[in-house]
Amino acid sequence: MSLRPVSAPTVPEATARIARAAFRKGCLAMRVRDELGPLFEDAQFAEAFPTRGGPAWSPGQLAMVSVLQLAEGLTDRQAADAVRGRIDVKYALGLELDDPGFDFSVLSEFRDRLIAHGLEELVLDRLLERAGDLGLLKAGGRQRTDSTHVLAAVRTLNRMELVGESLRAALEVLAVAAPGWLAEVAAPEWFEHYGKRIDSFRLPKGADTREQWALQVGRDGFALLEAVHASGAPTWLREVEAVQILRRVWVQHYHRDARGVGWREGKDLPPGRVRLSSPYDTDARYSVKRGAGWDGYKVHFTETCEDDAPHLITNVLTTDATVADADVTENVQTRLAGRRLSPAVHLVDSGYMSAALLVAAAGNDIDLMGPALADTTTQGRAGGGFARDAFTVDWPARTVCCPRGARSVHWSEQYRPTGTPIIQVRFAGATCDACPVRAQCTTALGGTYGRRLTLLAQPLQQALDQRRHEQESEEWKTAYGARAGIEGTISQAVRVTRTRTTPYQGLPKTRLGHVLIATGLNLRRLDAWWTGTPIGTTRVSRLARLGLELAA
Repeated sequence: MSLRPVSAPTVPEATARIARAAFRKGCLAMRVRDELGPLFEDAQFAEAFPTRGGPAWSPGQLAMVSVLQLAEGLTDRQAADAVRGRIDVKYALGLELDDPGFDFSVLSEFRDRLIAHGLEELVLDRLLERAGDLGLLKAGGRQRTDSTHVLAAVRTLNRMELVGESLRAALEVLAVAAPGWLAEVAAPEWFEHYGKRIDSFRLPKGADTREQWALQVGRDGFALLEAVHASGAPTWLREVEAVQILRRVWVQHYHRDARGVGWREGKDLPPGRVRLSSPYDTDARYSVKRGAGWDGYKVHFTETCEDDAPHLITNVLTTDATVADADVTENVQTRLAGRRLSPAVHLVDSGYMSAALLVAAAGNDIDLMGPALADTTTQGRAGGGFARDAFTVDWPARTVCCPRGARSVHWSEQYRPTGTPIIQVRFAGATCDACPVRAQCTTALGGTYGRRLTLLAQPLQQALDQRRHEQESEEWKTAYGARAGIEGTISQAVRVTRTRTTPYQGLPKTRLGHVLIATGLNLRRLDAWWTGTPIGTTRVSRLARLGLELAA
């Protein structure tokens, strides 16, 4: 397909007349066209199309269809049918009433082109730019961020199912790619053991029997990999994706030495962030949060929350499920700065917080507003003892003074396994043993050292102490209450779209889907702003409401 960019068409007279007659009060698709004009132009997508070949369907119109599709939670086929049969969609696209539209497969090809040419963020950037032109969006102010889990479009497998299905998937691909070669190297029992999906029969019962089954699968897998890498095998077999996945899975779950094939357990397994969880989606990872586990991804939404403007999603970031929230905080702020939408106040929960992030955000003139984690020492958890904030640090003198006036005798700069610099402070054991309030401070007795403290580097520790002090005030708690609104955004995304159940395999396609979802939700919010529709309140069931009334 080739592209010869043309200006977006005006709405045909017949289409406009019939659409206004059918929708006397207007509708979302029509208001978007009236208020924003042709939002996407062909020239913006020119680099994704060659200059030679048959003409492509307008990418500007495909972008609008994709956004409306995700805003309404439609499949590709339903979206293509809407272009052919819905008057409001024809109005938004500027099409004649008799326009035949396109085949639904065009939408999938369009998304592939966006990913291949790095244009995933273009639709969201364009809408935010247009909202800025209308005075509905600007830098500064408050923005808030939160995340939710996303289930992968593959079945969750346990370890035995994973290795069995990985081997079966590789054999299936090789049976198509090189059937003659596979017929020569395959053991006769492979056709029976791996001819059906692993989840179509029950795994053996008993721990020993299951382990023997897993080891046999391991031996079969090693045999196949050795055959693929043998000198007489076609070299291109090694490049087959299913074979490469099989090799990765085997390295992660098996080891082989002079005693034979072994099944990895416990600390011998690689960390979850690199361990594959399915041979059909190599980007998905298994993670657990608050006791709930899922296989897939995590999406982070950031939105504005000013009282005098629509609440628009300004950034959406998709990661695999194992990435911690704190690992994306700086990424989110950098992306907002790239859009010239840096907030003055960034509202987050404690998962996005750390002392280092507080200091880094302040250096960029951003108040990272979130609760710092509580003091987790024994004294801090007890509440009645002398926690860290009861001690006074003399940074120039490199000493710490305890509540009773004693000074520390040891100051050592060290590093945590994560690379974070820390300071270990210790008080003399004799001093602590003679202290009348020793029981409130330390349980150490009779040693060289008594009470011990762990401090961060000076700027980090001071920022952490200041935040812990601030968050106890009613003024801070009231201001931080604005963060709760992001829960409504996630709720809307889950109820209206397929945010938590991606239909795509792989992180790039899932990420693009979330960008389109965010853009579609922004259109819904702009429509609500234009029509004066108030923001919905939190839904509470009748039973829950009765419980609240009884509790009051």
